[in-house]
Order: sequence, then C-alpha cells, then structure tokens
Amino acid sequence: MLAAHAIADAAASPALLAERQLAAYNARDLDAFAACFADDVEVYDFPGALSLKGRDAFRARYAERFKSDGLHAIAVHRAVIGSRVIDHERVWLEGEGKSAPIDLVVIYTVRDGLIARVDFIREG
Repeated sequence: MLAAHAIADAAASPALLAERQLAAYNARDLDAFAACFADDVEVYDFPGALSLKGRDAFRARYAERFKSDGLHAIAVHRAVIGSRVIDHERVWLEGEGKSAPIDLVVIYTVRDGLIARVDFIREG
C-alpha cells in the first residue's frame, strides 16, 4: 500500500507544481512563483520561438507583469502526461470584468522537480 501511495504522489507532483505556480502567479508572489522554475527555464511561443531563457530573464518579465493588481488566471482544464502538464488557461490582465480574458494553452515540462520549459499557444 505504501509503495502505491508513493507512486501516486510522484505522478501527481507535476500537477501540484503547476498548481503551486498558478497560486503564486495569482498572489503576485514573484519569489514563490520563480521558485517553481528551473534556473535554466526556457519559455517558447508556439510553434517554437524562444521567448526567454533563464530564471533572471523570467523574473524580470513577471516582475513587470505582477504590477497589475487585477492580474488573475485560472486553469479551465488540466491534463497531465508524464512530466508534462497541459493547461487551458484563462487570464485577465486587468482583472475579471475590467478586461477581456485571454485563453491560451500552456504546456509545462517538469524536470528534477521544477518547471524547465514552458510553451505558450495563443490564438492567432
């Protein structure tokens, strides 16, 4: 029974990490948010354009974004396949009711307990 529980916990860890980073994003807690990502994190815009690399560049981008008091995101749907978490996310940049939400698909790839790669798929 214990071994099965350990396997279940290991399988859940990418989803738990995705949930932790989403909660930190919504709290605009830059330190907690950045702690979910690898030092060499890579962020891509579909279909494979490198948008940024490294936690320092990552922190700089989100430090600016977190200045918006209304910033909010939800995971509309989440699927986990191995070390990848695929989220359909809805994001309000100025807060619900103050701006139209943006829908996107985000693929988080987890390596060694941290998010090592993020792929954004946006409409258009």
